[in-house]
Amino acid sequence: MAQLTQDVEKHTALYVEAFNAGDADAVNAMYTEEAVAVWQPGTPLTGQARIDSVREFLARGPRMTAVPRQSFVTEDTALLVVDWSIDTTGDDGNPEHLEGVGLDVLRRGADGNWRYAIDDPYGQQK
Repeated sequence: MAQLTQDVEKHTALYVEAFNAGDADAVNAMYTEEAVAVWQPGTPLTGQARIDSVREFLARGPRMTAVPRQSFVTEDTALLVVDWSIDTTGDDGNPEHLEGVGLDVLRRGADGNWRYAIDDPYGQQK
């Protein structure tokens, strides 16, 4: 079960916890229904394609670290700037290291919890 939070500062840590546990349902619950994810630059995913992509990627057993660099909150919208890295297995079966500075837009839901509306891990080049 997803651990959602009303504290935007805790959102990233809960996401990493669910991600590293391989819990695709918990990870997907941390997104709004209409969320956009851009896990490959220039290829935004929404809806079922985004959900399926999470399941497929987590099946590889990736490990993530992520540290928020900055957060900006106004009413029900937040922008997080996050330094992250992922160690995983590439399509060729070899180890792969990914990293970037993500720009994430979160929206506070009617339940008071924060969820990703836009997840752009490569939003800022290092």
